[in-house]
Amino acid sequence: MAERSIQMGTHPIGKLLVRQAVPASIGILVMSLNILIDTIFVGQWIGANAIAAINVVLPVSFFIAALGMSIGMGGGSIISRALGSKDKARANKTFGNQITLTLLFTVSFMILGLVYLEQIIPLFGGKGNLYPLAKVYYIIVVIGVPILGFCMMGNNTIRSEGKPRNAMYAMMIPSISNLFLDYLFIYEWGWGMEGAAWATTLSYGFCGLYILYFFISKKSDLDLKLNDLALEKQIVKEIGSLGFVTLARQAVVSITVLLVNNILFSLAGESLIAVYAIISRMLMFALFPILGITQGFVPIAGFNYGANHKERVVSVIRKALVYATVLATFVFILILVFADQIAAVFTKDPLVIQTTSEVLMWVFLSTPIVGVQLIGSAYFQAIGKAIPALLLTLTRQGFFFIPLILILPSYYGTFGVWISFPIAELTSTIVTAYFLRREVKKYIRSF
Repeated sequence: MAERSIQMGTHPIGKLLVRQAVPASIGILVMSLNILIDTIFVGQWIGANAIAAINVVLPVSFFIAALGMSIGMGGGSIISRALGSKDKARANKTFGNQITLTLLFTVSFMILGLVYLEQIIPLFGGKGNLYPLAKVYYIIVVIGVPILGFCMMGNNTIRSEGKPRNAMYAMMIPSISNLFLDYLFIYEWGWGMEGAAWATTLSYGFCGLYILYFFISKKSDLDLKLNDLALEKQIVKEIGSLGFVTLARQAVVSITVLLVNNILFSLAGESLIAVYAIISRMLMFALFPILGITQGFVPIAGFNYGANHKERVVSVIRKALVYATVLATFVFILILVFADQIAAVFTKDPLVIQTTSEVLMWVFLSTPIVGVQLIGSAYFQAIGKAIPALLLTLTRQGFFFIPLILILPSYYGTFGVWISFPIAELTSTIVTAYFLRREVKKYIRSF
């Protein structure tokens, strides 16, 4: 077994978590900055409706791409535990099955997405003036979704080996190239929405080439053989059960965006969809350090669980929760202080700026506790317990947020939509904390 994998079972947990989380955080930061700046470019150079149009398309392309992410995370959990128990053959077989599954599913869903685009775009809020802009962006981005799926799968597999720096590079490449291509295609060449879409699609092509190079050049601990690509029922079943957690989460996110877009459009038209688009970008950007800690936490917990290192598993849970809570509180304070300035960066539309500034504070109200929910559900996924991981993942948006946004706007209008975010976060955190505490107690008693 490679030295880097062995270190996950021997090095001090605090330093190990930082080493895993910092590159993951940087990768997410760069990716989030890319999405933020992309949104700023589109808003400033094309218009506020273009921001709203992209927000209509993203849930569709991200759901298909989430197939790759779910296969990567499901297989990554198996690979981490296999490396921890020194079963390299199982790790290699899992990786081969990940590749085959990713190509099969993403290409199939890409075809379906193109065949039914006339029905899908309006369903997700692409109505009125938004439809022609959304259609241009949709077609180009969906064509490139299989490449994005491969990138998501490969990135999570790299991280499962305990190589966060390479995973960071894989995330940085499309982010940096997308910004350059945005400037070239939109500002210099005046391609408008087509330019924004091609910049996104080509940037993930560069990412895919890097990931391919990583595995072909033997930087990986995995040694893939041609027969590893043949699907094995037991591995596919485990990848599916664990990966379904991630896929279900993204499916719920897509359904949430569908509902929110349509509710906001019915209440106030295109301008509120633009506000929600900005809020969505800020949620990803602002939470990058917490998401980085969560991604760094998973392979450490999975490896040490597979190696039966009880104390190290408990230690990484505690440290991850502390780090995430401190950082999330700091993020909340920054949002609270700079809400006006943040809103003004994205667009020149005064109504969108004013509304976004007010909404930011409500949506981010429960940010300080978000780490408990993320790390709690990630722990069950890391140790291979798919059902609890799935249920806890769905608590915030599936079990709480969706019912809230269907009920509260009837009584409180648009405020009912925005207040649903912190209420859902609070209730899901309470539920997750209870089950995480119970599972850890049970785990400690089992050794």
